[in-house]
Amino acid sequence: QVQLVESGGALVQAGESLRLSCAASGLTFNRNTMAWFRRAPGKEREFVAHINWSGTTIYYADSVKGRFTISRDNAKDTVYLQMNSLKPEDTAVYHCAAFAGLLIKDVATIPTSYTYWGQGTQVTVSS
Repeated sequence: QVQLVESGGALVQAGESLRLSCAASGLTFNRNTMAWFRRAPGKEREFVAHINWSGTTIYYADSVKGRFTISRDNAKDTVYLQMNSLKPEDTAVYHCAAFAGLLIKDVATIPTSYTYWGQGTQVTVSS
């Protein structure tokens, strides 16, 4: 049974940093493309970042580029999202997602491209 478990969400002030983690089990992690999405209240699920199995291909949403960094540790079956200079508009539930294969950029940003999802972790940024 595949499980993706996110952690690290919190209530922080604008300008502060957080690091989210997503621990995977039940899948061959180093063969999976991983991604972070987020959903703010009343909004659609939004792509945040993507990383391929080797960490050599990374995509970011324009809204987080330069502030967020996605990384992975295949030895720990974990993907991370380092979030710096947080803004109130970053407030959302953050979910990690996995796909067993490679995704080109056009589809890597689409939620339905991913097979497995975590339950999410809440990030709240106050102004």
